[in-house]
Amino acid sequence: MAITSRPQRPAAAILAATVLTLPLGTIYAFSVFLKPIEAELGVTRSALSFVFGLATVGYMAGMNAAPFLYRVASPATLVGACGVVAALGIGLAAVATGYSTLLLGYSALFGTAGGAAYILLQQAATLMVRSRRGLLNGYVLALYPGGAMIGAPLFGWANGLFGYRATLGGLAAALLLAGFASAWLTHHAGSRLPEQQAAGGLAPEQRQRATLARLWMVFFLAAAAGLTVLSQAAGIITAYGGAAAMALAATTAITGTISGARISGGWLVDRFPVPIVATCAHGIALTGTIVLTLFPLPGVAIVALGLIGLGYGLISGCTAGGISVYWPPAAFGRIAGQVYLAWCVAAVTLPVLAGHLYDLTGGYGTTIIIAGCGNVLGMVIASGLPRRATQPAYAAS
Repeated sequence: MAITSRPQRPAAAILAATVLTLPLGTIYAFSVFLKPIEAELGVTRSALSFVFGLATVGYMAGMNAAPFLYRVASPATLVGACGVVAALGIGLAAVATGYSTLLLGYSALFGTAGGAAYILLQQAATLMVRSRRGLLNGYVLALYPGGAMIGAPLFGWANGLFGYRATLGGLAAALLLAGFASAWLTHHAGSRLPEQQAAGGLAPEQRQRATLARLWMVFFLAAAAGLTVLSQAAGIITAYGGAAAMALAATTAITGTISGARISGGWLVDRFPVPIVATCAHGIALTGTIVLTLFPLPGVAIVALGLIGLGYGLISGCTAGGISVYWPPAAFGRIAGQVYLAWCVAAVTLPVLAGHLYDLTGGYGTTIIIAGCGNVLGMVIASGLPRRATQPAYAAS
């Protein structure tokens, strides 16, 4: 790892992650734009579900590409570039008159920049923080739904007053400013990145393929249900008979629940074995799917989606914390990129299927049952994860 004489300021690195990740996290508030975009561009719900799904593909591409950019430029320059690209993508989405431009702007540019920024900022912070890495990783992950929690009501208000195009234009401006601020904070923090990550893969003893596969599946099964809720919460609640105002308020509350759960999931991993935390989290989400299947009512839908979101949030924080338990800090970027491919696959499976089933049936009942079956399988797989790090020295590195 490169030696640097510059002073390091962990608080500034964490603040840099906070400033840019919050507006990037508005990707989770995409459901607020469903109806106005449908009306303006004349596209179906399943087509818009694909926009969100493809955005996660871009996100994963950015995450996995980021470690290979470590030697290309300084961390501050890379972070600033991510902010510019993300702003450009949302700007294109704001002026899009066709489906292809919407995909290019929102899914390709915005999604890819968000993934790269996440790895760059979190990897830099992880190398500086010496303890409670589970809490740190859970916190940074929590910023995504946190951004949606702030953005959803603002977007709903702005959509009604100015239209969705002006709302997206405002988001583009916010991303540009946040990118510059985050870049300055990254420089001020003295952030550095692990050079060996750009040069090659992990050593054989660091790969732990069986653990990686189990963690991948545990996260995938939770994310499939969680991303369906995040991307279509307003539509789901409306389908169960809820009013539009109720759906918007519930979307905000659910994203807030997920945000808090991500912090809690990371915090719990610092104190309890990963398999226990992950198994219980899937069980919480399963409870939500069972309740909503038995009692398909508007109020029950809000509570049930909150439980599904709570379980997904706990799994998200647990997964990020689990990476810091099972692998050394310098490997975070590469391992996270592989594990979070599960998030990408999840986003283009059940959320897209949910949109298709809605177009066919006008409801989400079958989708909820499928999500519950995934939670059952997730509990089984999670119970087989290692209870502690295979390489104990990693935790102290």
